[in-house]
Amino acid sequence: MTAAFTNHWHARRREWLLAAIIVLIVLAVGWRAPVFLSARNALDIGNDSAILVILVMGQMLVLLTRGVDLSVASNLALTGMLCALAARAWPGMPLVLMLLMACAIGALLGAVNGWLIMRFSLPPIVVTLGTLSAYRGAIFVASGGAWISDHEIHPLIKGLPRETWLGLPALIWFAFAVALATAWLLRWRREGRELYAYGGNPHAALYAGIPVRQRLVMAYTLSGLLAGLAGLLWVGRYSIAFTELASGYELTVIAACVIGGVSIGGGVGTIAGALLGVLFIGVVNGALPVIQVSPFWQQAIAGAVILVSVVLNARADRTQGRQILDKGQGQPQGAAA
Repeated sequence: MTAAFTNHWHARRREWLLAAIIVLIVLAVGWRAPVFLSARNALDIGNDSAILVILVMGQMLVLLTRGVDLSVASNLALTGMLCALAARAWPGMPLVLMLLMACAIGALLGAVNGWLIMRFSLPPIVVTLGTLSAYRGAIFVASGGAWISDHEIHPLIKGLPRETWLGLPALIWFAFAVALATAWLLRWRREGRELYAYGGNPHAALYAGIPVRQRLVMAYTLSGLLAGLAGLLWVGRYSIAFTELASGYELTVIAACVIGGVSIGGGVGTIAGALLGVLFIGVVNGALPVIQVSPFWQQAIAGAVILVSVVLNARADRTQGRQILDKGQGQPQGAAA
């Protein structure tokens, strides 16, 4: 059995195990509360998890480079606030322009992270922790500390997340499109494969001629772009924008990645695994209130799951090791499939 096949089997085994755990949770909760098994509940979980999917796709790109983006929730909040303010000031702004504005602002904020890390060789956790606070402060400055409430949110912004296309909520379609685009980048584009190579072995990637600095900035820029898109959708869905919007949500994003098998050590992770991580969190968040678990226990359970996932990832890394390309495949270890 080749090393490539062994690595592939280990990656898929983890995903099948996670999928089995999700199914068991759904069946167990459904046995106690049959409404949990309804199609309506499945759509609700999908709709509730859609924005998380968008953020996880961006965070996964950063984690593949051995980095982390702690500023995604602050980026989301700042972009959402700026878009809400712009739409209030210019009511005639078309929806397409709002979407482009959200993506552009988010990408710019993400690029700042990448540039600071690349230019000054700073640890990503330090840079993004700093921009986390800076972006929150920028929201206060832009809004004057005021909230933008439901009646002030532009109707087009509020209407978009409530649309239904072909029987599915618009948010699910957005999440599907982002996941598909990320899978295409990681599997079929050279730039995406180079992210795996860089995260697997930065020194070897540099000697192999991979433009590591450009790839690093690209990962943070794309993470910021998706955070910006998520910001507009979040403000539209919940019809509010304020300084502490989505505060702490970056931890949920990282948790979904880690639970799905995206290694915090870089170079390992799949789209399928990341989506299963999101689904796991969505199912658990939906199941615990149904079985009347205290919110305090919900946080404790979520923390325990993250710790277990990190331990499993660390053990897998030590067992399998890392390599830039699988032998004879030309495909990075852990590449999306």
